Amino acid sequence: MRDPKSFDHYILDLGGVIINIDYYRSIHAFEALGIPEFNALYNQFAQSQIFDQYETGKISSQQFINKLLDHLPAGITPNKVVSAWNAMILDVPPARIELLLTLREEGKKLYMLSNINEIHQDRAWREWRKTSDVLPEEIYHELYLSHIVGMRKPNADIFQFVCNDIGIDPEEALFIDDSIQHIEGAKKIGLNALHLTEDLDITQLFS
Repeated sequence: MRDPKSFDHYILDLGGVIINIDYYRSIHAFEALGIPEFNALYNQFAQSQIFDQYETGKISSQQFINKLLDHLPAGITPNKVVSAWNAMILDVPPARIELLLTLREEGKKLYMLSNINEIHQDRAWREWRKTSDVLPEEIYHELYLSHIVGMRKPNADIFQFVCNDIGIDPEEALFIDDSIQHIEGAKKIGLNALHLTEDLDITQLFS
């Protein structure tokens, strides 16, 4: 693949690429609320497409919270559910925002493509503001958030939609994501795709 620094268009994942996340924190938080095997429930919800429906905006935050409350002991409040669901959302390292700002100043086009739901977006934006006064909307040329556009990775339709909306051929852009299934989905439409593994920070790609 070409040198990552040689592209003019970058389509970037959010969680695990720009903002740090730890799924196990939410698993442990729900276990503490009274779901002893949250992994099993997560798999059950995945099979019944509840997470997909929420991440593509087909059910509301309240409907999603109510689904989780159905599996929790009586007396658990919606706020506690939100807190546990958000436990996976961590910090935004300053160096990553600095990188985005540098790329933008160099004339690069930046696009966020994230599988994200309304509750997580609210928490992620709050974490972002702890690091920078410059909001994502001011850095990225466009935000493609699954719960707003109604599609999610790794399905080919969202990658094609993004390229069409930008007005570029897929081979003109570099897509960076920390999930291999999303990388494989992007490659199906001809996007250059780079898998960001745990031992590689996005800032290292441009150093």
